[in-house]
Amino acid sequence: MGTGQIEHVNLTVTDIERSAALFEQLLGWHQRWRGAARGGETIHVGEDVTYLALYTDRQDHAGQQKGRPLNHVGLLVDDLVAAKAVVEAHGLTPFGYGDYAPGQRFYFFDWDGIEFEVVSYN
Repeated sequence: MGTGQIEHVNLTVTDIERSAALFEQLLGWHQRWRGAARGGETIHVGEDVTYLALYTDRQDHAGQQKGRPLNHVGLLVDDLVAAKAVVEAHGLTPFGYGDYAPGQRFYFFDWDGIEFEVVSYN
């Protein structure tokens, strides 16, 4: 059997435009696809091989809790300082900075309570 990789992660968010703009600026991604999906709308934002499927069904998901079932999504960047600036420019708060072999990281929650870990190996 060959080696696998994650092709996409599908996240329910309250504002797909806002979320897509964050990842386009943070990761240099683009919209790969957009359309109707199961009573809502989805934007696929990513690069040629991997992407985030950002879905909204216009329902209240306030009852969702962090870690049930998702703990966080890891994002790899070249420049952690620049990534932090993008996150802050979107009104979000980075936290949990750390150096560890072989890289550095920080975390942030988006507007829907989804936790992201941003990591750099530079």
